[in-house]
Amino acid sequence: MTGRPNLPAPFLRMPHAERGMAVGLFGGSFNPPHDGHLLVAETALRRLRIDQLWWMITPGNPLKENGKLPGLSKRLAWSRALISDRRVKFTAFEAAHQLRYTAETLKFIVARNRGVDFVWIMGADNLAEFHRWQDWQEIANTVPIAVIDRPGSTLSYLSSVMAKTFGHARVDEDDAGALARMPAPAWTFIHGRRSPLSSTAIRDGEAAAR
Repeated sequence: MTGRPNLPAPFLRMPHAERGMAVGLFGGSFNPPHDGHLLVAETALRRLRIDQLWWMITPGNPLKENGKLPGLSKRLAWSRALISDRRVKFTAFEAAHQLRYTAETLKFIVARNRGVDFVWIMGADNLAEFHRWQDWQEIANTVPIAVIDRPGSTLSYLSSVMAKTFGHARVDEDDAGALARMPAPAWTFIHGRRSPLSSTAIRDGEAAAR
């Protein structure tokens, strides 16, 4: 990736957080964003007691083919139309700094936000392959992780490599509100209402309709 992304400057800067805040980090391609993403974000805001949620639209998933990925500006517009909660801060700063992997993004964020507590947020559908992410154990040792329930993934926290490796660091779901303040590694699985939607299914449906 070369050159500066064609986005308004505010979306290419890291959101501002005050010292003492708890901030959730929710990253993804969002191609397209849907009600499942919305439920994850709303559940995180409600259960984790965070002051902000950074909705981080990535240049692309290193584990997926990105040749047909819509531009950042389109995925940003889709995301902003989905949720209007003022605590949600939309950003594509990873593209501006050429950050590709979650581990390096977290290093970048933590180094520039002393005094802010962060928690990584992801849908349970990502848990099964989390051990394929680059430096995944470093991710778990950098910030706490909140795994939000998704259809068909409720039992992933029992069988995934991540859950087995960091079983000692699992936090009871009832204590999720304190997770962002805990030292890593710490993670929890949050049950709740689920949406059957997925970006892949939406794209496949659109392709079949053409």
